Amino acid sequence: MQDGLEPYTVTLTDLRPAQWIQEIKELGETFGFFEPLDKHHNAAFIEKGDTLLVSFESLPAIQALSDHARPAGFDIARAHDWSCLTVISNRDTWFRAGEVYGFFDQMTDDGFFEDFDQVIFYGAGPCGYAACAFSVAAPGATVVALEPQATLDPRVTEWDDRFLHMRKTDFTDRYGFAPDMLEAAKAAYIVYDPNETLDAMHAALFERSGNTRFRARHLGGGMQSHLAAMEVLEPLVHHAAQGTLDAATFAQLYRKRRDHAAYCKKLFGVVEKQEREFLAEAVCAHIVENFGGPRYRRKLKAIRSSRDDSGDEDED
Repeated sequence: MQDGLEPYTVTLTDLRPAQWIQEIKELGETFGFFEPLDKHHNAAFIEKGDTLLVSFESLPAIQALSDHARPAGFDIARAHDWSCLTVISNRDTWFRAGEVYGFFDQMTDDGFFEDFDQVIFYGAGPCGYAACAFSVAAPGATVVALEPQATLDPRVTEWDDRFLHMRKTDFTDRYGFAPDMLEAAKAAYIVYDPNETLDAMHAALFERSGNTRFRARHLGGGMQSHLAAMEVLEPLVHHAAQGTLDAATFAQLYRKRRDHAAYCKKLFGVVEKQEREFLAEAVCAHIVENFGGPRYRRKLKAIRSSRDDSGDEDED
C-alpha cells in the first residue's frame, strides 16, 4: 500500500487483478476491514463518517472507467467524508452467490448497518441490480441504481437476450427479484435511458410506490462513466441521500449533458437518422463550436450546403 495516502485518494493504475485486490485488502485492513467472500467476490470497508455508502462494482469496470483505477464509491464517499463498503466482483456476476448472501446476512445479524445514521446503496447495470437486491439487508436505506436489471429470470425477462450466459443462474432464491427487495428502502432512484428499449423495460418493473424513475435520454449504455464525466454522479447520489432528488433537481443536473461530447454526438446521430435537418444543424454546430472535430465540421458544411441548394431550387 502507498504510504501516507488518505484511503480514498489511492492510485491503483497499471496493476494486475491480483495486485489490485491486494492493495484494496491492505487499505481495508488498515482503515476498516477486508473480507474475501469467494473466488469471484471481495468486500472492503473504509470507516469514516456516520453515513455509509454501499457500492457494488466490478473490477474490470473500475480499471476501465476510472483514471486512478479506484472504485466509484471511493470518489463519491470522499466528497462527503462518508464511510464506504465496496463489494467487488471480478466479472459481471450480478452478485448471485451464496457467499455474498451470507456476508449480508452476517452484516445484518451483527447490526453493522445500524451503527450508521444513514445508509446508501449504489450501483450501475449488474451492480445496480445488486444495489437494489441487497438493500433489503439495511431497512430504511436509500438506493441509487443506474440502468439496473430487475432480474434475469427468463420466466420474467425472456425478452432480454443480452445475457444469455446468465440464464442458468438462479434469480428466484434469496435477494432475487430486485424490485421486491426495495420494499424496505426509504427511497429508491432508478436512472435509465428510455431510448434503450431493454433497459427501459427493466426500469418499468421498478415502477411502484417509493421508487422514482428518472429518464436520462440519449445517454445510452455506460451511464456511470458518462455521469461521472459530466460531474453529475456524485451530486446525484448526494441529493438522493439528502432527500432532495426530485424531477426538477434531476433536470438541473442533467443539463450538464450539453457540455458532454459523447451525449451531443449521440444526439446528433439520432436526429440525423430521423432527418430532422434544422435540429441536426443546431446540434452539429454546437459540437463544432464546443468540441471541434473535422468530421463534424464536414457534416455541418454538408448540412448547410444541402439546405442552401434546396433553397435555390425553391426559388426556381
